[in-house]
Amino acid sequence: MSLTLPASEIGSAGARKAPAAASLFKNWRPAFVRLGLGLLGIAVVFLLWWIATDVVAPPESFARHFSPIRALATLVELLSSSDLPIHIAVSLKRIFVGLALALAIGVPVGLAVGSSGLLNAATSPAFQFLRMISPLSWMPIAVMVLGVGDNAIYFLLAFAAVWPILLTTADGVRKLDPAWLQLSESLSATRWETLWHVVVPGVLSHVLTGLRLAIGIVWIVLVPCEMLGVSAGLGYFILDTRDRLAYSELMAMVLLVGLLGFLLDAAARGLYRLAAPGHGTRS
Repeated sequence: MSLTLPASEIGSAGARKAPAAASLFKNWRPAFVRLGLGLLGIAVVFLLWWIATDVVAPPESFARHFSPIRALATLVELLSSSDLPIHIAVSLKRIFVGLALALAIGVPVGLAVGSSGLLNAATSPAFQFLRMISPLSWMPIAVMVLGVGDNAIYFLLAFAAVWPILLTTADGVRKLDPAWLQLSESLSATRWETLWHVVVPGVLSHVLTGLRLAIGIVWIVLVPCEMLGVSAGLGYFILDTRDRLAYSELMAMVLLVGLLGFLLDAAARGLYRLAAPGHGTRS
């Protein structure tokens, strides 16, 4: 018994696959275009950097120490033959601990502030005042109270990260659709059930937006914080390269800090798309 499909059915199956492939390419095309434009922008930045240090600068200029070609080669060498991966791991650990502390404080307080107009009126001026204080201005106090080491860094990172998380969470609660809360009340849901099944899913996209903003802030604050007398971390490594006058290593660290920050932000955007698929972002 032959299992060969008739030629007409094979032709129709191929005709169905062609539009599907075309549709898939059409859906992915904007992403490829954005990726290409982004890579082009990075290439232009590196080209201008190379022209400034390797072409325009005189042969004996100090600027030639910061050539992108030398920095990239040095970065590859450091990643493969030094203890730089350990410093990266230490810095990432501090970032995650600081963000975890900020989430543990910012989300509950944001939910409470967003749910109560009186509490919001009572706390908003204080929060705005504290938010405008640079986290780095707390460095001497943090060292005196918590000592030199990770505890002071955790405090500074958490202080820097808590405000965007808290404020976006509170804003998300205030923007909840009242119909959802009315429906929950009509179904005789308890406060805990309403919080878990209505409020938390409703504010999730706002929390993730605050988390992405917090990542950008703590990544900027981290490097100077790691110059507080600690013996490991990206900030410590940068300070060490300066003291050793290792200029190519210093420039390589600047590149690495930018790359890791970019990857952290990309991970936050991916988490946002995964957890809140109905709220797309183009940024």
